[in-house]
Amino acid sequence: MSSENTEGLSEGLVQHGIVVGVDGSDQSTCALLWAAREAGRRSAPLYVVTAYTVPVFAASSMDAGYATVDDEVIREGARAVLDEAMSRLEGMALEVYPRIETGDAAGVLLDLSEEAELMVVGSRGRGGFVGRLLGSVSSALPAHAKCPTVVIPVCTGARLGHPELGRRQGKDRDVPAAAVEPVVVVGVDGSEQARTASLAAAEEARSRGLPLRVICSVAPFNGSLAWVPAPVDRKALHADLAVQLAAGRDWLQSHFPDVEITVDLVDGPPAEVLIEASATSELLVVGTRGRGGFAGMLLGSTSQGVLHHARGPVLVVPDRADPRLEDRSSFGPMVPRAG
Repeated sequence: MSSENTEGLSEGLVQHGIVVGVDGSDQSTCALLWAAREAGRRSAPLYVVTAYTVPVFAASSMDAGYATVDDEVIREGARAVLDEAMSRLEGMALEVYPRIETGDAAGVLLDLSEEAELMVVGSRGRGGFVGRLLGSVSSALPAHAKCPTVVIPVCTGARLGHPELGRRQGKDRDVPAAAVEPVVVVGVDGSEQARTASLAAAEEARSRGLPLRVICSVAPFNGSLAWVPAPVDRKALHADLAVQLAAGRDWLQSHFPDVEITVDLVDGPPAEVLIEASATSELLVVGTRGRGGFAGMLLGSTSQGVLHHARGPVLVVPDRADPRLEDRSSFGPMVPRAG
């Protein structure tokens, strides 16, 4: 394992690679282990990054003004976190760049996403870097990152060969590696963003030599189903969606003829359906926005529920231009564009 202990990323990444945020928590350790495996699979450099800010507080005396905690004390703590993370990677044939950054955790990650190939984070942490990810900035990272982001829950410890990580967090829903199906799953809702996610999911499936399962979930009808402008017969709705899904599969297959692609129309709340799928799939892929259901709520309450309760790695694909989207309409029915 080669490494370069350079603090700060002011000069950008040495080359495009995988960035993982660590803070010493079990959650970030799971993210680190997954990112290391992925870096090895892609033969990509791995950037192990921790970030800290120096807190400022008001002194108790009226004339004392403001005081700051010693920067070096906090930096030493950050170095200890980074050293611990690096010890986890000993013996791995990886090109690793450990980094310490000063600044807000979300801001650091967003800056790095400009040049990174992939960003990996734990779903929760102890504060500071990863602890902020699903807190006040939970919307900013998946919505504004310039590269795909993978969120790793602590319950993936068992499938990563470290079940003790989840147990220390009091988790009893760990999924052993033997229970994980060799399949990539993507959630779609007929939106352009979901099509972008499905292309990314197909690329992930092809690179891993795995089949792709495309899931569309139909939530219990409540009069405001995003797929249709007005209440319709549910059986007719299913039939219409089945035709659209088949057309979408044909379109994907035309761009990925070497990937086995299946489509499933599932009844149930989208978040619950995808959370369940995350437990036994190699990777769950979603887009950042959509017409409704999971993709449309990614920056709202549904997304928070999925990212907090997912039982496997979740890849969030940013909205981006892709020339392959232009020929989708040639393969059959499409949900009309909103607006």
